[in-house]
Amino acid sequence: MRPFDGRTILLGVTGGIASYKSAWLARLLTKAGTKVDAVLTRSATEFVGAITFEALTGRPVHTGTGFFDPGRALEHIHLAKAADAIVVAPATADFLARAATGQADDLLTAVLLATDAPTLLVPAMNDRMWAHPQTQRNVVHLREIGYQVLNPDAGMLAAGEGEGPGRMPEPEAIFAHVGRLLERSGSSALAGRKVVVTAGPTREAIDPVRFISNHSSGKMGVALASAAWRRGADVSLIAGPLSVPAPHGPDLRQVQTTEQMADAVGELVSAADVLIMAAAPADFRPSKPATSKIKKGQNAPAPTLEMEQTTDILRATLARRRTSAIIVGFALETEDAVANGKQKLSDKSLDLIVVNDATEAGAGFGGDTNRVTLIDREGAEEVLPLLSKTDVADAILDRVERLANGR
Repeated sequence: MRPFDGRTILLGVTGGIASYKSAWLARLLTKAGTKVDAVLTRSATEFVGAITFEALTGRPVHTGTGFFDPGRALEHIHLAKAADAIVVAPATADFLARAATGQADDLLTAVLLATDAPTLLVPAMNDRMWAHPQTQRNVVHLREIGYQVLNPDAGMLAAGEGEGPGRMPEPEAIFAHVGRLLERSGSSALAGRKVVVTAGPTREAIDPVRFISNHSSGKMGVALASAAWRRGADVSLIAGPLSVPAPHGPDLRQVQTTEQMADAVGELVSAADVLIMAAAPADFRPSKPATSKIKKGQNAPAPTLEMEQTTDILRATLARRRTSAIIVGFALETEDAVANGKQKLSDKSLDLIVVNDATEAGAGFGGDTNRVTLIDREGAEEVLPLLSKTDVADAILDRVERLANGR
């Protein structure tokens, strides 16, 4: 999984109750293809055992100081040089204080001084400890000298201490930030650019309890938003009702109807460097939705729905687009997919269109895979094999980056 596959992540774990979550983070990183070198402080081993991390990562776990054990004198140097990125989760108040003052009194702090790898610190502590001026001063200093420091979540703390800020973010959120850390250590053309992505279906009311929609899950759009954010973009995701969790990182705007999606896109498109229309908005809606539930009578005839077209969102953006903006559309077809895609590419003045056939196994709505053809303004076609939607998203964004570099 890009950008994790084949990389080495040093996972530092300090002595806080949130360290139980770090085991799941180790599992997520390992499943994504990374080599995880876990370094546990001595106090961390009081909360979670080293054998847990060894079982999850399949690699030796490093504990304690290490400096005075035979064969371990240069362990901090070897670990520091091998790491493509470092994440410390949880990072306690004590650890933040020691890191901010450059101490090297255990293996983990010594690694931080010896590495030039990008480093993410994930604080977790009591809310009063987080709010203390000394902790806040330490965080400011750590950011000034180059560390990325996440803000803790608000939520239930240990020992019934209420729900103030201090809770460690969930492993899935940390995992997303590690991906962004790895990706941004490269040179993405999307870094710092404004990207707008649409995802999912829309719903058009028949009456207060029924609606017209489609089978879109939103997986493709979510994958694109996640991948663009991971590459360093400032991402806004405009989403209809999703069948998958919202991604970590992008700013989410939730809508229900095609008109609401069109309005949201209209608000953002004039500032967008990239617009990716991966949603499947309804093309038609009932022209006169009922104001109360339509009843089914035993002998009553079935109601007839009078339909009207909804707004063509892509066409509505034509006058609002920046001249340098890259516009990507999607065409889900059931026949003559490539020909219909090329027509849409021309009609709506797109830079790239992503075409797939809903009748092809593994390429329709709802699944985890897709097989698409990418077509650019010059009519050049790139046929991709059946891939996971996360891999399809990266292939699309690779093309977008090439276009961005060209401009």
